[in-house]
Amino acid sequence: MHESVLEVKGLVKNFSSSRGLFGWQVVDNFAVNDVSFSISSAETLGIVGESGCGKSTLALTIMRLYEPDSGTICFDGTDITHLSGSDLKQIRRQMHLVFQNPLAAFDSRLSIEQIIGEPLEIHGVGDQSSNRDDIAVLLRRVGLYPEDMHRYPHEFSGGQQQRIGIARALAINPRMIICDEPVSALDSSVQAQILNLLRDLQDEFGLSYMFISHDIAVTAFMSDRIGVMYAGKLVEIGDAETIIAAPGHPYTQALLAAIPDPDPSSRKTDLQIVNKSEDLASPPSGCAFKTRCPLVREICSVEVPQLRTIHSSQQAACHFA
Repeated sequence: MHESVLEVKGLVKNFSSSRGLFGWQVVDNFAVNDVSFSISSAETLGIVGESGCGKSTLALTIMRLYEPDSGTICFDGTDITHLSGSDLKQIRRQMHLVFQNPLAAFDSRLSIEQIIGEPLEIHGVGDQSSNRDDIAVLLRRVGLYPEDMHRYPHEFSGGQQQRIGIARALAINPRMIICDEPVSALDSSVQAQILNLLRDLQDEFGLSYMFISHDIAVTAFMSDRIGVMYAGKLVEIGDAETIIAAPGHPYTQALLAAIPDPDPSSRKTDLQIVNKSEDLASPPSGCAFKTRCPLVREICSVEVPQLRTIHSSQQAACHFA
Protein backbone atom coordinates (compact mmCIF):
# COMPACT_ATOMS: atom_id res chain seq x y z
CA MET A 1 0.00 0.00 0.00
CA HIS A 2 1.19 3.49 -0.79
CA GLU A 3 1.87 6.19 1.77
CA SER A 4 -1.01 7.78 3.65
CA VAL A 5 -2.34 11.01 2.14
CA LEU A 6 -5.04 11.64 4.77
CA GLU A 7 -5.12 10.36 8.33
CA VAL A 8 -8.04 11.14 10.64
CA LYS A 9 -7.91 10.17 14.32
CA GLY A 10 -10.72 10.46 16.89
CA LEU A 11 -12.47 13.26 14.96
CA VAL A 12 -15.45 14.85 16.72
CA LYS A 13 -17.81 17.56 15.48
CA ASN A 14 -20.65 18.50 17.80
CA PHE A 15 -23.51 20.92 17.18
CA SER A 16 -25.29 22.09 20.32
CA SER A 17 -28.89 23.24 20.27
CA SER A 18 -31.53 24.31 22.79
CA ARG A 19 -34.83 22.58 23.39
CA GLY A 20 -37.91 23.29 25.45
CA LEU A 21 -40.40 26.13 25.49
CA PHE A 22 -37.84 28.51 26.97
CA GLY A 23 -34.77 26.98 25.35
CA TRP A 24 -33.46 25.79 28.68
CA GLN A 25 -32.23 22.34 27.66
CA VAL A 26 -28.95 22.18 25.74
CA VAL A 27 -28.75 19.09 23.51
CA ASP A 28 -25.53 17.86 21.94
CA ASN A 29 -25.71 16.52 18.41
CA PHE A 30 -22.54 14.58 17.66
CA ALA A 31 -22.64 14.68 13.86
CA VAL A 32 -19.15 13.16 13.78
CA ASN A 33 -18.34 11.06 16.83
CA ASP A 34 -14.80 9.69 17.32
CA VAL A 35 -14.13 8.80 13.66
CA SER A 36 -10.73 7.44 12.60
CA PHE A 37 -9.49 6.27 9.19
CA SER A 38 -6.77 6.85 6.61
CA ILE A 39 -6.64 7.19 2.82
CA SER A 40 -3.56 6.15 0.87
CA SER A 41 -2.16 7.59 -2.33
CA ALA A 42 -4.35 6.78 -5.37
CA GLU A 43 -6.87 4.98 -3.13
CA THR A 44 -10.63 5.50 -2.93
CA LEU A 45 -12.28 5.23 0.47
CA GLY A 46 -16.05 5.14 0.18
CA ILE A 47 -18.13 6.53 3.05
CA VAL A 48 -21.68 5.18 2.96
CA GLY A 49 -24.72 5.66 5.17
CA GLU A 50 -28.25 7.05 5.16
CA SER A 51 -29.03 10.77 5.15
CA GLY A 52 -28.20 12.47 8.44
CA CYS A 53 -25.52 10.00 9.54
CA GLY A 54 -22.75 12.63 9.38
CA LYS A 55 -21.07 11.93 6.03
CA SER A 56 -21.15 15.49 4.70
CA THR A 57 -20.24 16.98 8.09
CA LEU A 58 -17.23 14.66 8.13
CA ALA A 59 -16.16 15.96 4.71
CA LEU A 60 -16.61 19.62 5.66
CA THR A 61 -14.71 19.12 8.92
CA ILE A 62 -11.81 17.45 7.12
CA MET A 63 -11.73 20.43 4.74
CA ARG A 64 -11.73 22.68 7.84
CA LEU A 65 -14.91 24.41 6.69
CA TYR A 66 -16.17 23.26 10.09
CA GLU A 67 -13.87 23.50 13.08
CA PRO A 68 -13.35 20.10 14.75
CA ASP A 69 -14.12 19.85 18.45
CA SER A 70 -11.45 17.22 19.05
CA GLY A 71 -9.30 14.73 17.21
CA THR A 72 -6.64 15.27 14.56
CA ILE A 73 -6.57 15.64 10.78
CA CYS A 74 -3.22 14.99 9.07
CA PHE A 75 -2.77 15.65 5.37
CA ASP A 76 0.38 14.45 3.65
CA GLY A 77 2.10 14.17 7.02
CA THR A 78 1.10 17.65 8.24
CA ASP A 79 -1.29 18.15 11.15
CA ILE A 80 -3.88 20.57 9.72
CA THR A 81 -6.33 20.38 12.65
CA HIS A 82 -5.60 23.91 13.82
CA LEU A 83 -3.97 25.50 10.76
CA SER A 84 -5.19 28.89 9.62
CA GLY A 85 -4.37 31.65 7.16
CA SER A 86 -1.82 31.01 4.43
CA ASP A 87 -0.82 27.63 5.88
CA LEU A 88 -4.38 26.32 5.58
CA LYS A 89 -4.70 27.89 2.12
CA GLN A 90 -1.70 25.88 0.91
CA ILE A 91 -3.23 22.65 2.20
CA ARG A 92 -6.56 23.41 0.53
CA ARG A 93 -4.70 23.67 -2.75
CA GLN A 94 -4.17 19.92 -2.44
CA MET A 95 -7.75 19.00 -1.38
CA HIS A 96 -10.91 19.84 -3.29
CA LEU A 97 -14.62 19.13 -2.95
CA VAL A 98 -17.03 17.98 -5.66
CA PHE A 99 -20.58 18.67 -4.49
CA GLN A 100 -23.87 16.84 -4.98
CA ASN A 101 -25.48 19.87 -6.62
CA PRO A 102 -22.83 21.66 -8.70
CA LEU A 103 -25.22 24.41 -9.79
CA ALA A 104 -25.69 25.46 -6.16
CA ALA A 105 -21.90 25.57 -5.79
CA PHE A 106 -21.44 27.86 -8.80
CA ASP A 107 -21.92 31.62 -8.97
CA SER A 108 -24.55 31.87 -11.70
CA ARG A 109 -23.14 35.26 -12.75
CA LEU A 110 -19.79 33.75 -13.71
CA SER A 111 -18.91 32.09 -17.00
CA ILE A 112 -17.50 28.57 -17.06
CA GLU A 113 -14.06 30.03 -17.71
CA GLN A 114 -14.35 32.13 -14.55
CA ILE A 115 -15.72 29.23 -12.49
CA ILE A 116 -12.95 26.79 -13.43
CA GLY A 117 -10.33 29.52 -13.29
CA GLU A 118 -11.34 30.71 -9.82
CA PRO A 119 -9.01 28.29 -7.94
CA LEU A 120 -6.14 29.33 -10.21
CA GLU A 121 -6.79 32.99 -9.40
CA ILE A 122 -7.15 32.36 -5.65
CA HIS A 123 -3.84 30.51 -5.51
CA GLY A 124 -2.00 32.86 -7.88
CA VAL A 125 -1.35 30.27 -10.56
CA GLY A 126 -0.46 31.40 -14.11
CA ASP A 127 -1.87 34.36 -16.01
CA GLN A 128 -5.09 34.90 -17.94
CA SER A 129 -3.71 33.59 -21.24
CA SER A 130 -2.07 30.43 -19.87
CA ASN A 131 -5.04 29.74 -17.63
CA ARG A 132 -7.41 29.95 -20.57
CA ASP A 133 -5.34 27.30 -22.35
CA ASP A 134 -5.38 25.10 -19.23
CA ILE A 135 -9.15 25.50 -18.87
CA ALA A 136 -9.62 24.42 -22.49
CA VAL A 137 -7.57 21.29 -21.81
CA LEU A 138 -9.58 20.54 -18.66
CA LEU A 139 -12.89 20.93 -20.49
CA ARG A 140 -11.76 18.47 -23.14
CA ARG A 141 -10.57 16.06 -20.47
CA VAL A 142 -13.97 15.95 -18.76
CA GLY A 143 -15.85 15.51 -22.04
CA LEU A 144 -16.84 19.09 -22.86
CA TYR A 145 -15.66 21.57 -25.50
CA PRO A 146 -13.23 24.50 -25.12
CA GLU A 147 -15.85 26.89 -26.51
CA ASP A 148 -18.08 25.96 -23.56
CA MET A 149 -15.94 28.20 -21.35
CA HIS A 150 -17.87 31.23 -22.63
CA ARG A 151 -21.25 29.84 -21.55
CA TYR A 152 -22.97 29.94 -18.13
CA PRO A 153 -23.89 27.13 -15.69
CA HIS A 154 -27.66 27.18 -16.31
CA GLU A 155 -27.06 26.38 -19.98
CA PHE A 156 -25.82 22.87 -19.15
CA SER A 157 -27.50 19.64 -18.10
CA GLY A 158 -26.96 18.18 -14.64
CA GLY A 159 -24.34 15.74 -15.86
CA GLN A 160 -22.48 18.48 -17.74
CA GLN A 161 -22.58 20.71 -14.66
CA GLN A 162 -20.98 17.93 -12.65
CA ARG A 163 -18.25 17.62 -15.31
CA ILE A 164 -17.60 21.35 -14.87
CA GLY A 165 -17.38 20.82 -11.09
CA ILE A 166 -14.84 18.05 -11.62
CA ALA A 167 -12.82 20.26 -13.99
CA ARG A 168 -12.75 23.00 -11.35
CA ALA A 169 -11.57 20.50 -8.73
CA LEU A 170 -8.73 19.42 -11.04
CA ALA A 171 -7.65 22.96 -11.95
CA ILE A 172 -4.68 23.18 -9.56
CA ASN A 173 -3.63 19.52 -9.54
CA PRO A 174 -4.85 18.37 -6.11
CA ARG A 175 -3.70 15.16 -4.47
CA MET A 176 -7.15 14.32 -3.09
CA ILE A 177 -10.74 15.03 -4.06
CA ILE A 178 -13.69 14.59 -1.69
CA CYS A 179 -16.76 13.64 -3.72
CA ASP A 180 -19.91 14.36 -1.71
CA GLU A 181 -22.82 12.47 -3.33
CA PRO A 182 -21.55 13.47 -6.80
CA VAL A 183 -24.04 11.36 -8.80
CA SER A 184 -27.10 11.03 -6.56
CA ALA A 185 -29.05 13.72 -8.45
CA LEU A 186 -28.32 12.24 -11.90
CA ASP A 187 -30.07 9.66 -14.08
CA SER A 188 -28.60 6.15 -14.01
CA SER A 189 -26.96 6.37 -17.45
CA VAL A 190 -25.39 9.73 -16.61
CA GLN A 191 -24.29 8.39 -13.21
CA ALA A 192 -22.32 5.67 -14.96
CA GLN A 193 -20.60 8.20 -17.22
CA ILE A 194 -19.53 10.39 -14.30
CA LEU A 195 -18.33 7.43 -12.22
CA ASN A 196 -16.26 6.11 -15.12
CA LEU A 197 -14.84 9.60 -15.69
CA LEU A 198 -13.79 9.81 -12.02
CA ARG A 199 -12.09 6.42 -12.23
CA ASP A 200 -10.27 7.36 -15.44
CA LEU A 201 -9.06 10.63 -13.89
CA GLN A 202 -7.84 8.77 -10.82
CA ASP A 203 -5.76 6.45 -12.99
CA GLU A 204 -4.41 9.35 -15.04
CA PHE A 205 -3.50 11.71 -12.20
CA GLY A 206 -2.95 9.32 -9.28
CA LEU A 207 -5.74 10.96 -7.27
CA SER A 208 -6.97 9.86 -3.87
CA TYR A 209 -10.74 9.98 -3.39
CA MET A 210 -13.03 10.11 -0.41
CA PHE A 211 -16.28 9.09 -2.07
CA ILE A 212 -19.46 9.84 -0.08
CA SER A 213 -22.77 8.22 -0.97
CA HIS A 214 -25.97 6.78 0.49
CA ASP A 215 -25.89 4.11 -2.24
CA ILE A 216 -23.75 1.15 -1.20
CA ALA A 217 -23.81 -0.36 -4.72
CA VAL A 218 -22.37 2.83 -6.25
CA THR A 219 -19.88 3.07 -3.39
CA ALA A 220 -18.72 -0.50 -3.96
CA PHE A 221 -18.18 0.19 -7.67
CA MET A 222 -15.98 3.20 -6.90
CA SER A 223 -14.08 2.16 -3.78
CA ASP A 224 -11.04 0.17 -2.76
CA ARG A 225 -12.26 0.28 0.85
CA ILE A 226 -15.62 1.18 2.38
CA GLY A 227 -16.45 2.86 5.67
CA VAL A 228 -20.07 2.55 6.88
CA MET A 229 -21.38 5.41 9.04
CA TYR A 230 -24.31 5.37 11.42
CA ALA A 231 -25.26 8.17 13.87
CA GLY A 232 -21.91 9.91 13.47
CA LYS A 233 -19.78 6.80 13.96
CA LEU A 234 -17.93 4.42 11.69
CA VAL A 235 -19.59 1.08 12.39
CA GLU A 236 -17.66 -0.90 9.79
CA ILE A 237 -14.62 -0.34 7.61
CA GLY A 238 -12.57 -2.54 5.38
CA ASP A 239 -11.82 -3.88 1.92
CA ALA A 240 -14.76 -3.20 -0.41
CA GLU A 241 -14.96 -6.72 -1.83
CA THR A 242 -14.87 -8.27 1.64
CA ILE A 243 -17.58 -6.01 3.04
CA ILE A 244 -19.88 -6.60 0.07
CA ALA A 245 -19.35 -10.37 0.20
CA ALA A 246 -19.49 -10.76 3.99
CA PRO A 247 -20.77 -7.64 5.83
CA GLY A 248 -20.06 -7.86 9.54
CA HIS A 249 -22.33 -5.19 11.02
CA PRO A 250 -26.14 -5.70 10.91
CA TYR A 251 -26.58 -2.17 9.56
CA THR A 252 -24.27 -2.94 6.62
CA GLN A 253 -26.17 -6.18 6.07
CA ALA A 254 -29.44 -4.26 5.94
CA LEU A 255 -28.02 -1.73 3.46
CA LEU A 256 -26.99 -4.56 1.16
CA ALA A 257 -30.33 -6.34 1.60
CA ALA A 258 -32.08 -3.15 0.45
CA ILE A 259 -30.37 -3.18 -2.97
CA PRO A 260 -33.00 -4.07 -5.62
CA ASP A 261 -32.35 -7.52 -7.08
CA PRO A 262 -34.37 -9.04 -9.96
CA ASP A 263 -33.58 -12.50 -8.56
CA PRO A 264 -34.83 -12.68 -4.92
CA SER A 265 -33.19 -16.08 -4.45
CA SER A 266 -29.74 -14.52 -4.91
CA ARG A 267 -30.11 -12.13 -1.97
CA LYS A 268 -27.48 -12.81 0.70
CA THR A 269 -29.67 -11.85 3.66
CA ASP A 270 -33.23 -10.92 4.48
CA LEU A 271 -32.17 -8.89 7.52
CA GLN A 272 -34.20 -5.70 7.84
CA ILE A 273 -33.67 -2.84 10.28
CA VAL A 274 -36.64 -2.12 12.52
CA ASN A 275 -38.32 1.22 13.16
CA LYS A 276 -36.17 3.97 14.60
CA SER A 277 -37.55 4.90 18.03
CA GLU A 278 -34.70 6.60 19.87
CA ASP A 279 -33.49 10.19 19.70
CA LEU A 280 -29.90 10.12 18.50
CA ALA A 281 -29.18 13.81 19.07
CA SER A 282 -26.86 12.88 21.92
CA PRO A 283 -24.89 9.65 22.31
CA PRO A 284 -27.16 6.98 23.85
CA SER A 285 -26.00 4.42 26.33
CA GLY A 286 -24.68 1.35 24.64
CA CYS A 287 -24.91 0.86 20.88
CA ALA A 288 -26.51 3.68 18.86
CA PHE A 289 -28.06 1.11 16.52
CA LYS A 290 -29.74 -0.92 19.25
CA THR A 291 -33.27 0.44 18.72
CA ARG A 292 -33.21 -0.60 15.06
CA CYS A 293 -31.21 -3.80 15.24
CA PRO A 294 -32.94 -7.20 14.95
CA LEU A 295 -29.99 -8.85 16.74
CA VAL A 296 -30.11 -6.65 19.87
CA ARG A 297 -29.21 -8.24 23.22
CA GLU A 298 -28.84 -6.91 26.77
CA ILE A 299 -25.16 -6.02 26.31
CA CYS A 300 -26.11 -3.66 23.48
CA SER A 301 -27.87 -1.34 25.94
CA VAL A 302 -24.94 -1.25 28.32
CA GLU A 303 -21.67 -1.35 26.39
CA VAL A 304 -20.70 0.75 23.38
CA PRO A 305 -19.22 -1.60 20.76
CA GLN A 306 -15.78 -0.61 19.48
CA LEU A 307 -14.33 -1.28 16.06
CA ARG A 308 -12.60 -4.64 16.22
CA THR A 309 -10.96 -6.80 13.61
CA ILE A 310 -13.25 -9.54 12.32
CA HIS A 311 -11.19 -10.25 9.21
CA SER A 312 -7.68 -9.35 8.12
CA SER A 313 -9.07 -6.46 6.05
CA GLN A 314 -12.30 -5.70 7.95
CA GLN A 315 -13.37 -4.12 11.23
CA ALA A 316 -16.88 -3.82 12.67
CA ALA A 317 -18.31 -2.13 15.78
CA CYS A 318 -20.78 -4.81 16.83
CA HIS A 319 -20.73 -7.21 19.76
CA PHE A 320 -21.95 -10.00 17.48
CA ALA A 321 -20.06 -9.30 14.26
